[in-house]
Amino acid sequence: MVTKLIECAAVYATILFIRVIPLRGVHHVSSFLGYLFYTLVPKRRRIALGNLKSAFHREKTETEIEQIARQSFKSLFQTFLEIIKLRHVFTAPDAGDKIRTKAEGLNELFQKAKKIHDQSGGCLFVTPHIGNWEMLPYISAIVEIPLVVVVRALDNEYLESLIYKNRAASGQVIIPKRNALFVLQKTLHQGKSIGMLPDQSTMKGIMVDFFGRKATTTPVPAILSITYNRPIVVVACCRRDRDSFEGFVCDPIWPGEYTSEKAEIYRLTHEMNSSMASIIRKYPGQYLWMHNRWKTYEGKKEFLK
Repeated sequence: MVTKLIECAAVYATILFIRVIPLRGVHHVSSFLGYLFYTLVPKRRRIALGNLKSAFHREKTETEIEQIARQSFKSLFQTFLEIIKLRHVFTAPDAGDKIRTKAEGLNELFQKAKKIHDQSGGCLFVTPHIGNWEMLPYISAIVEIPLVVVVRALDNEYLESLIYKNRAASGQVIIPKRNALFVLQKTLHQGKSIGMLPDQSTMKGIMVDFFGRKATTTPVPAILSITYNRPIVVVACCRRDRDSFEGFVCDPIWPGEYTSEKAEIYRLTHEMNSSMASIIRKYPGQYLWMHNRWKTYEGKKEFLK
């Protein structure tokens, strides 16, 4: 309990510190923390370098791969520190106008996402762990898309409460990943959309291609898509430089007519992974390569019979 309280206090102190320093200071802090993490946590460094070599072994040199790995470690910290610093921007009455100055073509992207949501009566917005994925619920609120976001619960309940409070400021509904299926079904029945990060390995996943290798991927977006006839839409928010971003709203992936439900689930999941990979290829230094994406599970049985 004491350790958890110390962790929570440290995070809270970090939040207060980040709120008072300028945005350029956030980038310097992110670079320093990313350097420490890359240097002092060899397990994650090895995973990141191994993943990158596998994904880009024919496209990138050893030097380029190491550079991308270092950028990835910095980007992880930048994601969370950035949202602490910019949260007041997203919750301000003129948030929409302020955000439009940070990226080109946002009106078109906002309209595209809203149109897909409205016409489908709620859809499945999915994003990989790239750029600043924490901004997307705030953007959804600005566009007036009612969203239920699935997140992984933290082991530290005090830290979970602190983080949840900040996430809930987006105005969206946040639910824990465990046993979320019933809530997600209810969400689609109510005409709301769902936000998910489906790019991490899972024991209950299916084996689908990702950067040329089979990776366990959750079939939940595809299952919900087929069951409720809703599209999967890959979205992302990536940094172009220190003070501007590029948004992505890919064309909706609709379920089609099929003779095999299992084959259709694989098809939808494969298309989802391909869309996410195309964004990651454009901004590889902003992807979470330190996660063991191609983890194998001993004794794993096929999830879909």
